[in-house]
Parts: sequence; structure tokens; C-alpha cells
Amino acid sequence: MTAVFISYLVLLIIIVAYSARLSKTNEDFVLGGKKLSGYSLALSERATGESAWLLLGLTGHAYAEGMASVWVAVGCVTGVMVIWFFLSGPIQRYTDKTGALTVPGLFIKRFPGNDRKISMVTSLIIIFFFMLYIASQFSGAGKIFNNTFGIDPFWGMVLGGGLVTVYTMLGGFITVVATDAFQAILMVITSVVLPIVALFVASAHGIDLSGLAHSHGEMTANGAGVFSAILIINGLSWAFGYTGQPQLLTRLMALKNKKDVLAGRRVAVVWTMLAYGGAFMIGLVGYQLVKAGLLGDVSAKLAADSEKIMPTMVMVLLHPLLAGILLSGAVSAMMSTASSQLMVASTAISEDFIESYAKHKMTQSRKLLINKILILVVGAVAFMIGISLEETVYSLVSYAWSGIGAAFGPAVILLLFWKRFSLSGLFGSLAGGTLSTIIWKTWFADTTGLSERLVSYLTAFGLAVLLSLMFPGKERNNN
Repeated sequence: MTAVFISYLVLLIIIVAYSARLSKTNEDFVLGGKKLSGYSLALSERATGESAWLLLGLTGHAYAEGMASVWVAVGCVTGVMVIWFFLSGPIQRYTDKTGALTVPGLFIKRFPGNDRKISMVTSLIIIFFFMLYIASQFSGAGKIFNNTFGIDPFWGMVLGGGLVTVYTMLGGFITVVATDAFQAILMVITSVVLPIVALFVASAHGIDLSGLAHSHGEMTANGAGVFSAILIINGLSWAFGYTGQPQLLTRLMALKNKKDVLAGRRVAVVWTMLAYGGAFMIGLVGYQLVKAGLLGDVSAKLAADSEKIMPTMVMVLLHPLLAGILLSGAVSAMMSTASSQLMVASTAISEDFIESYAKHKMTQSRKLLINKILILVVGAVAFMIGISLEETVYSLVSYAWSGIGAAFGPAVILLLFWKRFSLSGLFGSLAGGTLSTIIWKTWFADTTGLSERLVSYLTAFGLAVLLSLMFPGKERNNN
């Protein structure tokens, strides 16, 4: 298993070394220079979108909550469908029209003359939430290495976080997409192979899987009325966040034309159905295997941290050769998202913030150097945050997803589809989404049961529309 994992790392290094040679300009480094295929960008978007969240977070949630977690899976799949069927085409065309390199850059192009205000607010939001998001991916790496190789979580984070930071710095967007495409394939193999093996093992030992539909498996967690409604709404609310994630939207921005949009859409849909179906089944069947004692004496460990169910199943059920491949898929989940978020966070500072405040126009080579330095800094800070956090990957991702999705999602949709969207509406979305996420999560989420994912998004959307109508401004004609 160790040999297979080392082979994976060597292959990853080869991909990095080759793809980094294609990144020659700052535009290549930030958005790929329109050199990448729709298939590659779709695989990259999917690998980036799911992260350690899919193979650790969702599997652990399904293990702990049973069939009730189906609403989370449905919400996420819905969000993927929305961005690929409704946003991919318009955002690709708008990017071609404006020449923007980042999601904040789209807003700056729409409202010229407001560069500094927009760049400052968007950069602060991205940095705040993405630091938590990247930290959760590094934490996921620590869990995987600890559970499979017995490596101390700290050193597991050093290995995973260090590797992804270095290769992102070397090649930028092109390298990130190239490694993502490779990692997306490993991730979907893990999501398909492991539940199939688990089902065979369960069947061979006479486990009645019809039990999934009872007790632990109830879709409403044995609740009724308001409780059931809140459970379903909270799960489905994951869909909202997809419309505002810069690390996903940049893949859509990098698409060359309509042909690549359609090609990417097909890949994204197939990948999503396979990966989510498989991850969901890993958690459900894993619960039955633990209950039957087929994974050893692990119930106490999983009661303390259900997100270890996937690596535990890999270690117990599979031949070391196959286990090494699937373990690589789990590490890939972390790396693909962390690398993309490192890119987004660093370019938000360099392309949107520093350039807006620079007294003199920077050369391409200077921009490139700044971007690389910022990736190292962001990676180091996220690592320090990661070692101090005790939250689960699921909860960290949920919080960061809510904040970023609510701040940017309504603004992106209105930017693309509503001509009356104004600068005031933009700041309403950015500020409303951010503040409502923090306030609701801190004081109201536990008492009401309603997730900040839903409340913050609706708040931001309402403020964006209201302020656009109240303060239309001349900038609305710059579409």
C-alpha cells in the first residue's frame, strides 16, 4: 500500500513538472490562458468542488445520520446541475467579453471606477473564509495519514499541506487543473469501487441491508413535522453555495467556447452522480459493517469521529494494492480543493487588491512572482489555523461554503441575468452574505435548527435586489 501511494506521489510530481512548463505568463498562471479543454476543466471543477468533504465529510455524515443525509447529497447534486446547466454558458461569454481573470474581476469590469472598493471587500471575504476552508483540507489530510499509516496528524498535515502548496506555487492554474483531472479520476474510482466491495462483504456475511430503510436509515431521522422540514431544507440548502464559489466559477470562466461548455457539462454530470452515489453508500453500508463487527473493534473510534469510516473500510476490506489506490483518491480529494483555494486566495490579493492600490502598473513577471509568494504565505497561515482547529471537516466546510456562497452567489447570478443590478446591490450581497453567515452561525443556528447556508443566502439575495432597486446608479448601464 505504501509503495502504491509513493507511486501516486511520483506520478503527481511528473504531472506537475510537465504542466508547469505550459504556464509562461501571468494570465496562464491565474486562469490558464484559455489553453485547457472542457473535459479537463470539468474534471478539475468536480475534484475542486468536492474535496475531503466528499470522501470524509459526506461519508462520515451518512455513517452518523443514515438515510437522513440523503438530503445533503441531493442538495449538492442540484447545485452542480445548476452551475453547469445555467451558469456555465453565460459566465464563459461574460469572461470573453470583459477579459476578467477572477470572479471579483467580473464585478470590477461591470462597475468600472470602483476597483479599490470592490477589490478590498471581496479580498477580505475570500481570505477570511478560504483560510478556514484550506485549513479543513489540511486537517483532512492529517486524518487520512493518521488512520492509514499511523502518522501523527500534525506530520500528516505537513506532508499533505506542504506538497499541495509547493506544486500550486510552481505551476499555477494549469498545473492545478492538470493534477485535478488526474485526481478526479482517482476520487471517482474510490467512490465506486469501495461501496461495491463493501456490499459484497455485507452480502457474503448475510447482513440484511433492508435495515437501511429503518431506524438509523429513516430519511427524516425518525422525526416529523417541523423537525423533518428543517432537516430537508438544511440538506437541500447546500445547492445555494455552488453559485458563489470562486474556485468553481473560475473553471467556468476558463472555458474557451460553447463546445467546451457542453463537453464539460456531460463530464460533470456523470462524475457527480457516480461520486455522490458511491460516497453516500460508503457511509450507509459502513455503518452496517461496524454494527456486525466486520471492521473490528472500531465503534468507539468512529463514535468520536465518524469521518474515519472511509479510511477504516479501505484498510480492513481491501488488498493493500487496491487500498493504496483508493487512499490516493482520498488524499487527492484534499489536494485538488486546497490547491484551487490557494490559487483563488492568492490571486484575490494580487490581481484584485494589490493591483488596484499599486501606484504603477506592474509587469507580468512581477505579478507572477507576487502570486507565487502569496501562495506560500496563504498555505502557511492556513496550516497554522488547521493545527489549532477541533471542528470536523464537515462543519468547517459547511461554514466556509455558506459564507462564500452567500456573499458571491446572489451577486454572480444578478450580474449575469439582471441588467438593473447595481453597485449598491453588489455590496449588499457581499456584506449581507458575510455578516449573516457569521451572525446566524454564532447565535441562531443551534437554537432554530436552520442552517446558515439557507438564511445567509436568502438574506444576501434580498439585500442585493432591494438595494439595486433603491440605489440604481449610473453603473447599471455598463453591462
